[in-house]
Amino acid sequence: MRNVVIPLGLAVLLYLAYDALGWMGVAAVGGGIVMWLLLHFTRLMTVMRRASERPMGYVGSAVMLNAKLKPKVNLMHVVAMTRSLGQRLSEEGQDPEIYRWTDGTDSHVTCEFVHGRLVQWTLVRPSPAEAAAADKQPDGAQGL
Repeated sequence: MRNVVIPLGLAVLLYLAYDALGWMGVAAVGGGIVMWLLLHFTRLMTVMRRASERPMGYVGSAVMLNAKLKPKVNLMHVVAMTRSLGQRLSEEGQDPEIYRWTDGTDSHVTCEFVHGRLVQWTLVRPSPAEAAAADKQPDGAQGL
């Protein structure tokens, strides 16, 4: 629906500008539309540049990401929050899209996006026994 409403609204806005002020109105509204598009493009490039500087699927804290997520936010918003592209778990071009972000403690958040919007997510934290086994050092390394 959004793919139809926004262009239609912009076309109506351009028509109203022409009706009110002629070609000067079209130039003014057209300049505003171009500025709006450039702002979105700049934000997208900034998010992607920041995401390219971190490992894919990594987030500083999966628990904090879980607390910040809200339904219906788009994928770009989640990538901006994590500053990392998610590890893709679903097939390319398949809906829903499923991505995972993991932190240094092997906790991870798995997000499901339908039509580019977040519909559900799950936080998985390792059990204390798994965490203790991962932290255990070999016998030869202790006591020195």
